[in-house]
Amino acid sequence: MSGCYPLLLINKADEVHNIANGKYKGMNKKKINLSSMKVILLFLLILYPAIGVIAINTDAQPVKRLYCERVRNEIIKIEEQRVVSLADSFLLEKPITVTASFCIRSAGGIHDYYSEATYWWPNSENPDGAYIRRDGLNNPENFDDHLKAIGRFSWIVGTETSAYLLTGKEKYAVQAMKHLQAWFVDSTTLMHPHLLYAQAIKGVNTGRGIGIIDAISLIEVVKSIEVLQKSPYLSNYDFIVMKQWFRDFLNWLNTHQYGIDEMNAKNNHGTWWHAQVAAYAKLIDDSISLKKCKNFYLDQLLRKQMSYDGSFPLEIERTKPFAYSLFNLDGAATLAWLTGSWNNKLPDGRSMNIALEFIKPFVIDKNSWRFPKDVLRWDEQPGRRPFMFFAAMNLNDFEWIKIWKDCDAGFPSDESKRNMPLKNPILWIGISEPIK
Repeated sequence: MSGCYPLLLINKADEVHNIANGKYKGMNKKKINLSSMKVILLFLLILYPAIGVIAINTDAQPVKRLYCERVRNEIIKIEEQRVVSLADSFLLEKPITVTASFCIRSAGGIHDYYSEATYWWPNSENPDGAYIRRDGLNNPENFDDHLKAIGRFSWIVGTETSAYLLTGKEKYAVQAMKHLQAWFVDSTTLMHPHLLYAQAIKGVNTGRGIGIIDAISLIEVVKSIEVLQKSPYLSNYDFIVMKQWFRDFLNWLNTHQYGIDEMNAKNNHGTWWHAQVAAYAKLIDDSISLKKCKNFYLDQLLRKQMSYDGSFPLEIERTKPFAYSLFNLDGAATLAWLTGSWNNKLPDGRSMNIALEFIKPFVIDKNSWRFPKDVLRWDEQPGRRPFMFFAAMNLNDFEWIKIWKDCDAGFPSDESKRNMPLKNPILWIGISEPIK
């Protein structure tokens, strides 16, 4: 297992060397012949290979875990007050699902998710005709009620679940459950498990595969379900219903042409499709989908999306190159974490760590960004990005904790909320039950 708790391999010869030279407290200072010790150790390892396993599990792993505990505890220390305070403010928020609003332009029904393409606008030369694309510029007149609702849903559930993990208080878990039941269980308010009508374009289509990225907020919803399933507050019946919802959604993502198109996307859309699928597959124990996501990380994301310097050229080509580079790195880090692929790399060295080296100076000082500035929301970047706390956890690196902490924890606009689907580090640091 990669990340915070990988087994740390020990060089047994070095260990013997330390013993032989009396470096451990209470040992005889008289040196022992190192060559003899190596021979004895090798003989024992051949006859009793479990000796090596025992040494790894009892000596090395606690050292690694101890350091990871320090990183995790620092994240808890930074997050606790903010999370609990926010969770308290969410306690009176009632569920708002897709059934709360409907757009007459939707080709679906009241339970079907619907949104309109963000960067598409009326054609001034033909106002009644098909919309045209203006990359990077949001059309404020487009219907986005469902997009906001699904993001709000994830934020509330993830925050309440995080507060439950931090405090053990029933009120937080109960509030999370109210929203989960409304979206997945209650037949009067639930959302159908597909995105047939996402990011529609007037005069062009009724939905498209690109709209699947609207659902990335559900990744933390799944993480919350995994936590609450171990609590007294998520019933077995509700858990079965929720798993079936995600089983149906995952089947749609894998088989519908929209899902296939998005799976094959060569930029952040392909990255986030696989991050979503990995999260849902873990919930329902779909090993085939998980393997597909793991293969994508190495064969497509590293090999075809990432440049040799760790940048993502297709994101840099956009009108918001900095924001899209950060967004794709978030997706890549999420995928790597979910599939245990963080330490995988290509023979030429391309890896998650190379991507982090590329982006680090720019998140410390975005004015050093050597590409064109984003046409919109430049002042809101970078924010506390998920890849930062994933890097801190995987690398046991307090520098990344500092970088993450020094960034703005707020969301100054709807776009910043939407483009930060993972808002709750507490869900990702290995806590499976309340710590208090």
